[in-house]
Amino acid sequence: MNMSVGEALGFVAALSHELKAVGEKDIIIAPPFTALYSTGVALAETEFQLAGQNMHWEESGAFTGEIAPSFLKDVGCTYVILGHSERRQFFGETDETVNNRLRAAMRHGLIPIVCVGELLEEREANRTWEVLERQLTGAFKGISLNPDELPLIAYEPVWAIGTGKTATPGQAQEVHAMIRDHLTKNFDATIANKIRLLYGGSVKPSNSREIMSQEDIDGVLVGGASLNPEHFAAIARSAV
Repeated sequence: MNMSVGEALGFVAALSHELKAVGEKDIIIAPPFTALYSTGVALAETEFQLAGQNMHWEESGAFTGEIAPSFLKDVGCTYVILGHSERRQFFGETDETVNNRLRAAMRHGLIPIVCVGELLEEREANRTWEVLERQLTGAFKGISLNPDELPLIAYEPVWAIGTGKTATPGQAQEVHAMIRDHLTKNFDATIANKIRLLYGGSVKPSNSREIMSQEDIDGVLVGGASLNPEHFAAIARSAV
């Protein structure tokens, strides 16, 4: 919940100045709903892509305050973030509702960024994989995946979001390898190897290169550092 329309447009202009060429990277901007349309128009002149921060699974109806998948498509979104830890923690998101949203996003041709992650007490109780396996199994329940139309999965340990704490590159890699193994067992090796796995949790320019150099980490989901175009550009440039 950051940036007015004017601030979002200023951010895009500054980021475009900082990152004049994207290369082989996918760089995605996820502003609040109020700034999606204006940001999408501004991004049309760039190589950056647009994402919604959330969406409902129904197409229309008596769901006051919600946003339908078609609304996101209408304003130019390519991606949508689903199951973010803050949605789970503060707004009642469950594995079942993530599954509903995931199905709807894929029906509408949006690329989902499915978030999973454990709380500090769950990590300290050595329940990290138990929690992640439940979240992954719930999110993808009954879903068939096409190797040419795959979602992204973002591992974001809740204890490392906005706290200044970061999973070490080794800790992050260990969990990403577990996620890759889970995908191999529940889908197949082709899909497991093609799905891009992202790390989120106090990512900043000083640690992004080492995080993204890990074997099973394909990118990052950036939080607070993304509000500064210079920092966000530095993180984008650090992708290996």
